[in-house]
Amino acid sequence: MWPPLRGRARPEALERPLDVLPGVGSALRRKLEKLGLATVRDLLEHRPFRYEAAVPERPISEVFGDEEVAIAGEVVSVGERRGRGRLRILTVRISDGTGAIGATFFNQPWLKARLRPGTRLRLRGKPGRYGFDVRSYDLGETSATADFAPVYPASEEIAASRLRGLVEAALPHARDFPDALPAEMRQRLVLPLLADALTALHKPRDEGEAELGRRRLAFDELLVLQLGIARRAREREAERAPELGAPGELVARYLEVLPFELTPHQRSAIAELDADLARPIPMQRLLQGDVGSGKTVVALYALLRAVEKGRLGALMAPTETLAEQHFLTLEPICAELGVRVALLTGSVKTREDDSQIVVGTHALIQEGVDLGELAVAVVDEQHRFGVEQRKALVEGRSPHVLHMTATPIPRTLALTVYGDLAVSEIAKPPAARKPVVTRWIPEERAAEAYKRLRRLLEEGRQAYVVCPLVEESETSRARAAEQEAERLVRAELRGFRVGCMHGRLRPAERRELMRRFKARELDVLVATTVIEVGVDVANATVMIVQEADRFGLAQLHQLRGRVGRGAEQSYCLLVSRAKEELTDAARERLEAGSAAAGAGAP
Repeated sequence: MWPPLRGRARPEALERPLDVLPGVGSALRRKLEKLGLATVRDLLEHRPFRYEAAVPERPISEVFGDEEVAIAGEVVSVGERRGRGRLRILTVRISDGTGAIGATFFNQPWLKARLRPGTRLRLRGKPGRYGFDVRSYDLGETSATADFAPVYPASEEIAASRLRGLVEAALPHARDFPDALPAEMRQRLVLPLLADALTALHKPRDEGEAELGRRRLAFDELLVLQLGIARRAREREAERAPELGAPGELVARYLEVLPFELTPHQRSAIAELDADLARPIPMQRLLQGDVGSGKTVVALYALLRAVEKGRLGALMAPTETLAEQHFLTLEPICAELGVRVALLTGSVKTREDDSQIVVGTHALIQEGVDLGELAVAVVDEQHRFGVEQRKALVEGRSPHVLHMTATPIPRTLALTVYGDLAVSEIAKPPAARKPVVTRWIPEERAAEAYKRLRRLLEEGRQAYVVCPLVEESETSRARAAEQEAERLVRAELRGFRVGCMHGRLRPAERRELMRRFKARELDVLVATTVIEVGVDVANATVMIVQEADRFGLAQLHQLRGRVGRGAEQSYCLLVSRAKEELTDAARERLEAGSAAAGAGAP
């Protein structure tokens, strides 16, 4: 069992500001607040991301050089002095019978009262300018927890060792945490008391003890999540949504006018939607599938189910570019079916009074927009909306809701995190589509990438060139993209028709640019990450991502999804700085990005 903690149960102590701890003044408190640490509770819930590996224990007489070691002995004397500014230095002389050494503690004045002569002390650190520089310690204990000293997320203003000392000072308040788990459940699941778990997390004696503490805290988080999901599901059972009955003639015509056959996964998702929409309980379903897998076809089916019952359907997208692309995709098909579609974004407000389907951004949830007859709502890239935004779309009504995401989520994880959602998955793209061949190319071989791009352009294909994430502001990125487009026209893409897309274009300019690209009036679209989602041109079969090492793996995955949307073989060429200039993390991202599509680095 863990050693007992001193201190009376005093729950209000957990919400007290951190300046109640010894050594925390107003300046340090402000630095801690930048880390999201404002109360004693925050500090105790600030979890270490790793633990120090064990180091050899040496007699004090054998401590020399800069080797990191552990020493143990008894306190002989304690001294304190001030350094520059507000620096306070505590010097403790300890002896183990083979020798004595002065150990140095910085800005931990509360230790003075606990380090009385004769106290047993075990230290971890190395010889330094002021004696033995202490990295971690055990006080009055025989266990070697210093070998597993926690390392916390810190900042430039607060060192990890400083945080470790503050947590040590706050640890007696771990007993103030109320423990809601019944003893019978803890015993059955082999879980410690919550106070013991916090002690094990912050001051473990070995790796197994740290893992048991982490396991208890993880269990509590999952329990709260599942209880919230269960409560929300019970509340939804009491709500009433429009019963849309069996599919009718409108959606039958829709499936007939599609220029392709639905995949088995799309048919399965539609069958699951039909079952949900026939019930009076509001549907909450997550539709997940990779980029280009055909989620929009299923989403439009759901919206048309509302229309054929005389109700409204709405699709909310996180960006104007994606909303506009959805509108441009849906509008021609809906026009053929006689269904009126409107686009509503922050900068485009068309009349929605007589519309049957409304496509838009968060503008859909702003005051003055009437969605009173809403029966089906589709939320695309749902993880990019806040909880309040998603709630606002359905507030005051109980529509059926279909959430869509292209972010790959393992089904078991989806059922845990989105436990209040039923999950439909389009696991495979249409059979005619081939996997995108992805190559990682260092910048010294960038000419090869443009040589391949020109060859494909000469064969009648189209391409994207994505500019790097160098500039912070959208205006600077737009200027950089325009300059790069001008350079390419003079150099690698001389003789080809090049357009430039970025976030500073007005909506009408973006739509006109996309119309020209789709109509093959442009060969190449030079763009910022504004094309990350929502751009769908089947004839675009090659993409060059400049300085790909600057992009995250999820961004590269989304960008690659802009090609490979037709039957032709497509290519994504990741051009990076020289391999020796890259960080390990950047190399790992590029290796993973290229391996995911079945092609490795050169």
